[in-house]
Amino acid sequence: MTAELSLTPAQHRKAALIAAAATPLIRVIGSTYRWRVEGYHHYEAIIASGKQPIIAFWHGRILPGMMFWKNRGIVVITSSNFDGEWIARIIQRFGYGTARGSSSRGGARALIQLRRDLAAGQPVAFPMDGPRGPARVAQPGVVFLAGATGHPILPFHVEAGSAWTLGSWDRTQIPRAFSRLSVAIGEPMAVASTDDRTIEASRQELEKTLEALERQSLANVNRLR
Repeated sequence: MTAELSLTPAQHRKAALIAAAATPLIRVIGSTYRWRVEGYHHYEAIIASGKQPIIAFWHGRILPGMMFWKNRGIVVITSSNFDGEWIARIIQRFGYGTARGSSSRGGARALIQLRRDLAAGQPVAFPMDGPRGPARVAQPGVVFLAGATGHPILPFHVEAGSAWTLGSWDRTQIPRAFSRLSVAIGEPMAVASTDDRTIEASRQELEKTLEALERQSLANVNRLR
């Protein structure tokens, strides 16, 4: 299900052109990546339990994260704007579904869709500090979703040994061809309820967990160089 977007026909055409041009390049470069993965058994354990993971990560790692989790039927929340449109068109080509919304626009609608997707047996993913930051500050939406549905949060981080880092607010990382990438997947995190105190405590815990996973990934990728 995709929300109606207030984009012009020209913007839709431009988004389609961006996706058509970028997808083959991403596929070719992504096929050269070499992965080191720690904690994948946490993902497998959630699936084996009959629940679905709510995958949580930082916005600046969307591209390498997309390549790692591709073709698993994961539904990703993307912004309801032009950038969200071309991003959605790209990730759909890598086996993802999309829920359109953000913390600033359409967020409630996107959360409703994600609840339906989880109930239907689909994993979902959530950039924790999107769409505009501040960087590395976890927003409460993913924690609320876990508390409302009973499905666990699965935090992860990925670092590339060789990458371009953009000057954007989220310091977007684009791994170079033949890069070694280190993925660190944390223990599943349950959220007991949706009361304000629980949500805030869980949000802070998740933020600290993602910071620890980032340090772990960086240490591992430095050893791989």
